Amino acid sequence: MNAPFKPGSQGGRDQFAAYLCDEASIDVLRPVAIELGWQPEKCNKGGLRNAVQSLSITASPNILMVDLSESGDPLNDINGLAEVCEPGTIVVAVGQVNDVRLYRDLIASGIHDYLLKPLSSGQLRDALQQAQAVFAAPKEQASGGGKTHITTAVIGTRGGVGGSTIASSLAWLFSKDARLPTALLDLDIHFGTGALSLDLEPGRGLTDAIENPSRIDGLFIERAMIRANDNLAILSAEAPINSPLLTDGAAFVQLEEEFRQAFEMTVIDLPRNMLINFPQLLGNVNVVVLVTELTLASARDTIRLLSWLRANAPQTHVLVTLNKLQASLAEISKADFEASIETTIDVTIPFDLKAASNAAKLGQTFAEANRSTRAAAALREIAAKVQGSSEDEAAISASSKSSLLGKFDLKSLMPRKGKAKNANAAVQAAE
Repeated sequence: MNAPFKPGSQGGRDQFAAYLCDEASIDVLRPVAIELGWQPEKCNKGGLRNAVQSLSITASPNILMVDLSESGDPLNDINGLAEVCEPGTIVVAVGQVNDVRLYRDLIASGIHDYLLKPLSSGQLRDALQQAQAVFAAPKEQASGGGKTHITTAVIGTRGGVGGSTIASSLAWLFSKDARLPTALLDLDIHFGTGALSLDLEPGRGLTDAIENPSRIDGLFIERAMIRANDNLAILSAEAPINSPLLTDGAAFVQLEEEFRQAFEMTVIDLPRNMLINFPQLLGNVNVVVLVTELTLASARDTIRLLSWLRANAPQTHVLVTLNKLQASLAEISKADFEASIETTIDVTIPFDLKAASNAAKLGQTFAEANRSTRAAAALREIAAKVQGSSEDEAAISASSKSSLLGKFDLKSLMPRKGKAKNANAAVQAAE
């Protein structure tokens, strides 16, 4: 419901409307609405179901307040509301149930805020002013001109090399340090740890997308993704082990496309086995962070994956990342590893067990929990290289537009004087 604001979509829409079940709440709301410049008659009697009925035949307002007090299944009813709300609508829910899990589920479903009854004027004023700020903020972004979107896939050469840790850390760095709207897509459908590393429940968003690819649009993205912070949203799953992945991959490609419209950065935690069945996943990926370690098996698979990427995703910029480096315990040396894969390692992350344990205990990403460590510094280096890749692509694109004649050494194509004389003499002798 808090879908990205689209300029021109608010024509004919009211600024505010509310549907509350009891007169006491309406009496508290009306003075606040008048204070904020809204029409008091937009404070309607009736709860969530009345809101759905009304909005099914009229345009939804910019800011909508709904009462869940009479709803037996709030989450399901909220989904019904989402189907009649236009993109850009900010929804503030009101209810009587004081439950943290319900609050989190409502926020994950796209609700901006959830207020407990009995309502107070100060509580309502703060919530509605924040809703106004959220509604107004995207307008500035929309008028600021388009920015290059960067899609980054993080692939581990072996299980346990730390690909998921790096993926969640990169997403967090893009969202917090660079302040870029970022999407994290965890494609380990059954055993993904993206949401876990951010101390979040995975939700059903990704599972719903796989089961119903036709439903994927901007509104679905806004409702299905779980908000980790102001600039970071995650889409993941925790599918039952006895439920196999049945898809042709169309949902994943559609999700990537919607992410390009709604965010500036996309980070995909991509299990290597997904490349076998869904090679199209890397069709529009800009950067691949290939995470490896100093073992024989990882060296073999790094070679195979680099070869696959050259053949199937030549447009990607590959960053070979050596993780968990313990030089004294490595199976092979770094020099031998680079010689075997026939390329250099771009970034090296030292092994830091204490830092990894600290992140797990705090329920934070590795980069967030251990900012002062050498490992976190290496992660910031990767993030900087990924962000710099867009500038590199722009430079390459500019150079490719130069004249083809400029690429040839015309002097080298012309015969030298000595050779020209010999050639003429040979022609005369033949005659």
